[in-house]
Amino acid sequence: MRYLNTIILSFMMSLAAATAVPASNTSQQLAQSTNTISAIIVEGANRIDPETIQTYLMIQPGDSFDASRVDRSLKAMFATGLFADISFSQEGQNLIIKVVENPIINQIAFEGNDAVEDDRIEPEVSLRPRVIYTRTKVQNDVQRILTLYRRLGRFAVTVEPKVIQLPQNRVDLVFEINEGEPTDISNIRFVGNTEFDDDDLRSIVQTKESRWYRFLSSDDVYDPDRLTLDKELLRQFYLKEGYADFRVMSAVAELTPDRKKFFITLTVDEGERYTFGELLVNARLRDLDGDVLLAKIEPKAGDWYSSEALEDTLDMLSDEVGSLGYAFVDVRPKINRNRADRKIDIVFEINEGPRVFVERIDITGNVRTVDKVIRREMGLAEGDAFSSSNLRDSRTHIQELDFFEAVNVERLPGSAPDKTTIKVDVEEKSTGSLSLGVGYSTDTGALGDVGIRERNFMGRGQDLSLNMRIAMQGSEVDLSFTEPYFLDRKLSAGFDLFRKTEDKKDQSSYESKEVGGSLRLGYTLADHLYQNWKYLFSVRDVTNVNSDASIFVLAQAGEETTSEVTHSIRYDRRDSRLNPREGYYVSLSNSLAGLGGTSNYLQNTVRGGYYHPFTDTVVLSVGGKVGSIIGLGEDVGLLDRFYIGGSDLRGFATSGVGPRDTSTGDALGGEWMYVGSIELKVPVGLPEELGVGGRIFTDFGSTGKLSDSSSVVEDTKSLRASVGAGITWLSPLGPMGVDFGVPVKKETFDITETVRVNFGTRF
Repeated sequence: MRYLNTIILSFMMSLAAATAVPASNTSQQLAQSTNTISAIIVEGANRIDPETIQTYLMIQPGDSFDASRVDRSLKAMFATGLFADISFSQEGQNLIIKVVENPIINQIAFEGNDAVEDDRIEPEVSLRPRVIYTRTKVQNDVQRILTLYRRLGRFAVTVEPKVIQLPQNRVDLVFEINEGEPTDISNIRFVGNTEFDDDDLRSIVQTKESRWYRFLSSDDVYDPDRLTLDKELLRQFYLKEGYADFRVMSAVAELTPDRKKFFITLTVDEGERYTFGELLVNARLRDLDGDVLLAKIEPKAGDWYSSEALEDTLDMLSDEVGSLGYAFVDVRPKINRNRADRKIDIVFEINEGPRVFVERIDITGNVRTVDKVIRREMGLAEGDAFSSSNLRDSRTHIQELDFFEAVNVERLPGSAPDKTTIKVDVEEKSTGSLSLGVGYSTDTGALGDVGIRERNFMGRGQDLSLNMRIAMQGSEVDLSFTEPYFLDRKLSAGFDLFRKTEDKKDQSSYESKEVGGSLRLGYTLADHLYQNWKYLFSVRDVTNVNSDASIFVLAQAGEETTSEVTHSIRYDRRDSRLNPREGYYVSLSNSLAGLGGTSNYLQNTVRGGYYHPFTDTVVLSVGGKVGSIIGLGEDVGLLDRFYIGGSDLRGFATSGVGPRDTSTGDALGGEWMYVGSIELKVPVGLPEELGVGGRIFTDFGSTGKLSDSSSVVEDTKSLRASVGAGITWLSPLGPMGVDFGVPVKKETFDITETVRVNFGTRF
């Protein structure tokens, strides 16, 4: 109806043109004067100046009445979004434009949204207070709100916009939201898979079926983008397993009629499994022997093909060639897929890459962290020959600082073809923390701790922390500072100040206090080889000795000082220090006390461990420790001896193994020790998201020898061993672990312990 006046006006102008007869110049002039607009009159405009409205028109005073130009003017005015209604009419030689202005939004409110806060909905809405209201924008905002809720798994949501009229052509806009119930993913099905069952593939994809224990996760909410990621995760998994022809044929999400559940069906074509065929190295660099490199390639002909193994091989070849002094290297695989024999032949072509040098390194995004902290982690500097492997390692080293939420390192063109610019863009995150902890340990009983830590102190990459722990059987206060690049060299230097107490009444009838400090210095000798030095000075006091304690404990009552230098060296090839799954490590430490103080001894300790994954969820670990301590001109003191049992020899209580005064039951410790463990981490059949893992173990070890002994001391030096099983739950409140150990070889005077419990949390 809004175009009716325009149509009538167009018809009148066409009729006037059809009846006009150019009989004479006078009649032509009369016709021209009749069809010419003398003035444009705007009616109904309150906020908008009429002259502003005329700027939107395609026709102006002095122009002839033209139906097409009037129509274009009407459309142009509606396109501004300023008007709710517009009409054109002709009165004589005047063009009358009547407008109804769109109202101004006074305020916007949301009602009925309980699951999603206003702060989360507001960014999705384009309309704002004091903005002109239009129905088109309102409908667009309704769709954005619906999309937000659907991303959160609520496909039953409805949004109804309500307009409340106010004086002065203003309105309040209210979005009435009926959130509905969450739309769960009821089932994820796979079609076409024969080599891997549905449970295997469900563990690969990120989208999960709805279960009660996923209340802290959004992975059981349907998200089209996540489903696209799932297709890529499946492809990577099958390529890793050797299925080079794998394809995802379709991914369909079906919503039930009641809009409460989704059924997701992924149709796959696994294809055939391939093996590595002929592997060759074609080295086109002078004096580079391809056969030497070929011998270092881990995959062999006949092994199952793996895209992961191929990527590792490319990295290995780039690193090996680079270590031989070739600065500009380009390693590319030439792949020939033999479908008939189901083999993949690969020729690794090693060519001289383009000679490119680093012109400049730009660092952006660091607000607190100084450039120096980031630059020193770069394996490249201005003027160096560019290396892709060094660039990749640089990004890894910056990420491992754990100062940044995101790290993006990219190579950009330089000022010349042989120059490149490296841009490092980081997004900082909080590096300070305040933690409050509660827990329980079989060793210390109930405990609580408070910790304050800043891992990037003053933006200089320094680590400063203060920790306080109070437990039923001991307390500790520790102030620690570490400078990772001491004297602008890759030297990790720091100090510790501490005070701790221990209650050994149950094990050895005494309590102890220790106050002291230490200086630390560490550095890297070679790849994976680390060396550390430490000087410690402490004052220790054996106090509150029971009157009926062992004579060997009574003799140690009182204060002593320790001045100790410790040297350690470690070779570490584990894939992770916190949760290793593969690799090994070995370390040697030597501690010499006697450069001042009252304690004089030499202690040597060797540690080692090996980790081997049988599957993604089954990991074998073998580890152990051997140590000895000898007194230098005096007997080894009570606090310096070795005590085993508890966490390092499960099935036996803390200090439950070793020399013991049979008349009092006090543990006296030994001057040598060895402990070992063989452990197999296994799944327990629960979903991976629960974070529950199991283990089967056998522990063994012993300790013995006292320089000062008597007939009341039992010191058999015999082997002790136990077997058992345990379970760990990485709960939302912190890690919780229970171990059940049963001694299978022990002495009558040993103290056993069947159950060990550890749990704790930090807030």
